[in-house]
Amino acid sequence: QVQLVESGGGLVQPGGSLRLSCAASGSSFSLYVMGWYRQAPGKQRELVADITSGGRTNIADSVKGRFTNSRDNAKNAVDLHMNSLKLEDTAVYYCTSRHFLRLAPDYWGQGTQVTVSS
Repeated sequence: QVQLVESGGGLVQPGGSLRLSCAASGSSFSLYVMGWYRQAPGKQRELVADITSGGRTNIADSVKGRFTNSRDNAKNAVDLHMNSLKLEDTAVYYCTSRHFLRLAPDYWGQGTQVTVSS
């Protein structure tokens, strides 16, 4: 069983930055692809970014050039660095964990709210 705990959400002005962090408990962290999804009101949940244990990243086109993700395998932790935030980045952000052989996340965090507003 894996537990994921996110932190770092909040209110930020357009153009600002936030860093989300996710701490994972459980074993075999290196077998899991860690991801970030988001869901805005009235919209479908979407993958924002994910990262393998080897550091290979996948970033959604909607945030490419503004968001980056990082991973610390020794600490079982991942971060999402969000820069140049836009109003449309407002959403609940979820940390996920997916076994590298599977296509969909196996575990989800509780979510953290990010609100971009002037």
